Amino acid sequence: MEVAGQTSARPRIVVMGGGTGLSVMLRGLKEKPLDITAIVTVADDGGSSGILRNELQMPPPGDVRNVLTALADVEPLLSQMLSYRFGSGSGLAGHSLGNLILAGMTDITGDFVSAVRELSRVFAVRGRVLPAAGVAVTLHAEMEDGSIVSGESKIPEAGRRIKRVFLDPAEVEPLPEAVEAIQQADAILIGPGSLYTSILPNLLVPKLAEAVCASKAIKIFICNVMTQPGETDNYSVSDHLNAIFDHVGVHLFDYVIVNNGEIPTRVQDKYAEKGAKPVHLDLDEVTGHGYKVIADTLVLFRTYLRHDAEKLSQHIYQLVQNWTLRER
Repeated sequence: MEVAGQTSARPRIVVMGGGTGLSVMLRGLKEKPLDITAIVTVADDGGSSGILRNELQMPPPGDVRNVLTALADVEPLLSQMLSYRFGSGSGLAGHSLGNLILAGMTDITGDFVSAVRELSRVFAVRGRVLPAAGVAVTLHAEMEDGSIVSGESKIPEAGRRIKRVFLDPAEVEPLPEAVEAIQQADAILIGPGSLYTSILPNLLVPKLAEAVCASKAIKIFICNVMTQPGETDNYSVSDHLNAIFDHVGVHLFDYVIVNNGEIPTRVQDKYAEKGAKPVHLDLDEVTGHGYKVIADTLVLFRTYLRHDAEKLSQHIYQLVQNWTLRER
């Protein structure tokens, strides 16, 4: 077992993003012999995270909590406890217990980064979890009609096509440890997750983006299975990649991993009610830009569609292992 802060000769991977998709993937990756660093967005301003952010002047804990839970080497009951959300209670309803623990630990240790580090130790996290910055940032979106929508949680609700997103402050400083992790990485994974509100906020932190662009690591994009209403309506795989290119200015990725498995009609119908549909793989367009594509049946359906964490992590591990053997 690898505990937070340990180093090893294992391939070093940096995973960037936020949201449920990232956590699902990390549950699979932590079972592989990899040295994992997860860099997590701090732009969330909705729900429990938004309340704690505003009332305690701390970075939003929700995405960090999800990643800590995914990478923790603890009993399932403890993972459930971290994810538990109060359904009632004056002032408690809607709060995640894990978010409250992170808020309390921030007060005890004096800052959010130290709180994450200490909780990683307590929960025997396999790898490192780093917020993209030590302070909360505000995400803004310029829509194609020229209007500006402010706030990560409000952007998908606007119901307009997004032209670009940007941060306030624009020159936010990343954690030095995050930059160092990228510089030392054998592989950099970006996605899955909300394109404009979970993935791009990390790449909008200037020094993080510069480090990713300069890195000689293998760079892999894991595309979402479904479009996201209010963010990526009718987006194909190449639309996701083009949006990242438009914000960063370079073709970042060596490989793109996508689902090409059939999604049952009943499941598609369920998602269509909310305006989501499968992300179309426009293979010629993607490969025409120089990306190598790995396509496989990568989905599981229980209550929601999710990536098959075991299968996805095996593809990633194979790619990383082959790359590091070649580079070394």
